[in-house]
Amino acid sequence: MEVASHSSTVDEETAELVRELLSEQAAQGQKVVQVPATVAVRDFADALGLPHAQVLSALIETGTFASLNETISLEQAQKAGEKLGFTVREGAAAPAPSRPRPKPKASGPGPYIRPPVVTVLGHVDHGKTSLLDAIRHTNVTASEFGGITQHIGAYQVTHKDKSSKEEKVITFIDTPGHEAFTAMRARGAQVTDIAVLVVAADDGVMPQTIEAIDHARAAGVPIIVALNKMDRPEANPDRVKQQLAEHGLMPEDWGGDTMVVPVSAITGMGLEDLLESILLQAEMLELTADPSLPARGAVIESRVERGRGAVATVLVQEGTLRIGDAVVVGSTYGKIKAMVDDRGDRLQKAGPSTPVEVLGLEAVPNAGDTLEVVSDEKTARQIAEERQEQEREKRLREQRPRTLQDLYNQMQRGETRELRVVLRCDVDGSAEAIRQKLEALGQESEEVTVRVLQSSVGAVGESDVMLAAASDAVVIAFNVNVDRAAREAAEREHVEIRRYNIIYELLDDVRKALSGLLEPEVREEVLGHAEVRALFRTPRGVVAGCYVQDGKIQRNTSARVLRDGQEVWKGQIASLRHFKEDVREMAAGFECGIQLDGFDDVREGDVIECFTVSEVARTL
Repeated sequence: MEVASHSSTVDEETAELVRELLSEQAAQGQKVVQVPATVAVRDFADALGLPHAQVLSALIETGTFASLNETISLEQAQKAGEKLGFTVREGAAAPAPSRPRPKPKASGPGPYIRPPVVTVLGHVDHGKTSLLDAIRHTNVTASEFGGITQHIGAYQVTHKDKSSKEEKVITFIDTPGHEAFTAMRARGAQVTDIAVLVVAADDGVMPQTIEAIDHARAAGVPIIVALNKMDRPEANPDRVKQQLAEHGLMPEDWGGDTMVVPVSAITGMGLEDLLESILLQAEMLELTADPSLPARGAVIESRVERGRGAVATVLVQEGTLRIGDAVVVGSTYGKIKAMVDDRGDRLQKAGPSTPVEVLGLEAVPNAGDTLEVVSDEKTARQIAEERQEQEREKRLREQRPRTLQDLYNQMQRGETRELRVVLRCDVDGSAEAIRQKLEALGQESEEVTVRVLQSSVGAVGESDVMLAAASDAVVIAFNVNVDRAAREAAEREHVEIRRYNIIYELLDDVRKALSGLLEPEVREEVLGHAEVRALFRTPRGVVAGCYVQDGKIQRNTSARVLRDGQEVWKGQIASLRHFKEDVREMAAGFECGIQLDGFDDVREGDVIECFTVSEVARTL
């Protein structure tokens, strides 16, 4: 009975923790911020808790041109604050009450269902941020210079599930592109559960769309296609679906398994269906996390802000992050002093799949670094210092590039039997032909395969190198150049780039690479035989007087002693003499003196067989 009572208490405590987290995931109304009658722009931005650039942009849009160090009036601050969703007043701070932002309900004791984390990818200007803007009912794009996303943002939205009638949360990560998505993965941060690929219905599949598909596939996450700009008269969804099918994304209404949702960021068409599709995919993935554990998360972005210090956007993946927690983030550490959610509201705790800005770190971490809660700040400092020392030692050690030999070594350890390739070509026809040839080479062997992660046209760029680094792949460039950023990234990430101008040389090298992934054959080549006819004992050991029967005998090669047809010794020939002269080799029909390395028990009538040993790569 005592055990049952204790278990019930634990369940009640866990349920209470979840209820607290649910109440703090509230959707916020407009906030009230109090400022003096005149205030410096920098102080005004800090009071709002927003990036300086965003506040400056809002001031410009409302007709105020001022630098960070200049002061503005209360009226100017009120106009800019209204643009940013704040009510600005004169006096002490009096924040407006907020309404709850729901989180998924617990499915029972233990791990609980967590919100899915969705990354939005796609070609430039196909409407990634505008689509997210329409979902959030806020104007994110207007705050970005030129309408193009300048930084990584993480946001949460709520949606009432049609089937369960419950409000559920979805976490969106809006990135500048697949490069940032893969750069984080290259550093070990697998934060995404689902990738939403935004494709313009009037533009179709573009080169960056194909790259985004390849990067999402390499990460192993399911893809949902948002067919955007359906409001335009030139929209042609069937043509886009055909292009998607050609790249392996067969729409569900064509008999495939890829969800393709027609949407319009302008009119709001299909947004409900897109959110329903995301929740359906998340339900199939069965995403869970335990909020009662110490927090663990990943850094989405980081920066230094004047007056705030190191600021990191962290996605909590497991457990609950609280104010006052001592944390280790990569090779830095700190104590959580403040947490701000995507609406600018301060939080006391953040549960799984919640993105928050955290303050209190000693230094700026890298995107992709892992945040972990430890017992106290002293422990955090010790762990961070140890990691810093390890990083210094790693930089000092000579690191070999990620080459085909590395892949072979991985295969020897049983880690891989797959050659991964990032392919860049001059024209689309060459890319398609080479891709087919490479995949055909992989099918010729049952032991190793070829996987082309990406096949595209144009010069090798930094994103190609980062994809290869994240996937343990090699980059093959056919009739194209390698830009400077890519060369620097390849050196930094230790990725091998191979350049070719002739397709047959490319295929031959890949065939050899695949053969290198196969275990080599050890072959012996017999050079000749010599019969022992006399023995001469010297201070240096026994010298066998021999007659070369066939082939030739060479010095410093392998040899075995055959006695009555049976091998009695195998080793090296230490010296070879003709009369009193040292010779390199002796041909058939000549007499010579042979001394064996470490073997004096040779007898008359023995046959010394000279041979070489070589490892021969197996070919396909």
